[in-house]
Amino acid sequence: MFNEIQFEKINRLPKYLFAEINELKMDLRRKGQDIIDFSMGNPDADTPQPIIDKLCEVANRSKTHGYSASKGIYKLRLAMSDWYKRKYNADLDPDTEIVATMGSKEGYVHLVQAISNPGDVAIVPDPTYPIHSQAFILAGANVEKMQLIFDEETFEVDEDRFFSDLEEALDNSVPQAKFLVVNFPHNPTTATVTPQFYERLVALAREKRFYIISDIAYADITFDGYRTPSIMAVKGAKEVAVESYTLSKSYNMAGWRVGFVVGNKKLIGALQSIKSWLDYGMFTPIQVAATVALNEHYNVPDEQIIPLYAKRRDVMVKAFTNAGWPLAKPNASMFIWGKIPEVAREMGSLEFSKQLLLHAGVAVSPGIGFGKYGDQYVRIALIENEKRIRQAARNIKKFLKELETGNPEKK
Repeated sequence: MFNEIQFEKINRLPKYLFAEINELKMDLRRKGQDIIDFSMGNPDADTPQPIIDKLCEVANRSKTHGYSASKGIYKLRLAMSDWYKRKYNADLDPDTEIVATMGSKEGYVHLVQAISNPGDVAIVPDPTYPIHSQAFILAGANVEKMQLIFDEETFEVDEDRFFSDLEEALDNSVPQAKFLVVNFPHNPTTATVTPQFYERLVALAREKRFYIISDIAYADITFDGYRTPSIMAVKGAKEVAVESYTLSKSYNMAGWRVGFVVGNKKLIGALQSIKSWLDYGMFTPIQVAATVALNEHYNVPDEQIIPLYAKRRDVMVKAFTNAGWPLAKPNASMFIWGKIPEVAREMGSLEFSKQLLLHAGVAVSPGIGFGKYGDQYVRIALIENEKRIRQAARNIKKFLKELETGNPEKK
């Protein structure tokens, strides 16, 4: 009915490739099959109890159930300002340079909606977390993809190559690109950068006149001495950049939906304005509990989160490699970016992910869902315990051996 009425924004969106894996996964589960699920970056551990206790305490108070402030309560924005000062020695005004958002994704999408005009160009590295590019598509803007080059053993970005490719993309952009998206530690590849990367980036943005949108959702999850830098630590960064951060991974608070966008006053003002029309902010008790997390439990990532993921990373790399699927160790994030085993590489990432589900009962995210340069890889989330990781490795070993003989059997 009414076929003449089309939804052009939705029509511009590509096919959601992860849906095929999700549907297959749910179908197998309905049939009673045990699925070891590494497909989504959804923390499996509990939020620390003191944060839960504070939520319950405030929720039981009178006058805490009404509308809140769309940009977040002042004490929460102040806590984020103190977090940046403590971690990066960066000064941010809680009133004009910080917005609390309903998770970093909501903040990012609404920021893009607020600052993009139809036909604007954003440069986004490929592969990428899908919303980093699709938010611009939804806003009627255009995306210029740029391959992200990094060392496949150390996951360090080739920074010289990044800047030569970026300058080429900027020079060839018609109309001139207004935005660049960066996301380090990178989702999905786990790739990382040095502090000098952001110094060069701020200088280039000032020269070429574009805004930078930086996403550090995995800033707190780092290993082996690596520490995530922030663009906000660079002098002059607030003139050209904003940055998003979230408590989702750092505090096992994914479902709480607490995030922030900080930085450039003009962009932050645009986000504050659009949010004032669209929502009334997070539930106040959640904001108070998040404030306590940032102010009183800022050691949680170092003491609880990092050791958990570091152990799982080490167990997975060893077990999968011994099973015939060599993996390299990332130095940040809660993922492993695994190159498809040689025996299955011709399948491509979507078909390999399907076969892995059917024959090994293991769910991963196909790299093609993150962009064309991801098709030889899959993203593996460290969200199952060590026992389940080792079981997955046994299933994978059997599957790979069956592939070598040309006779894989369904699990």
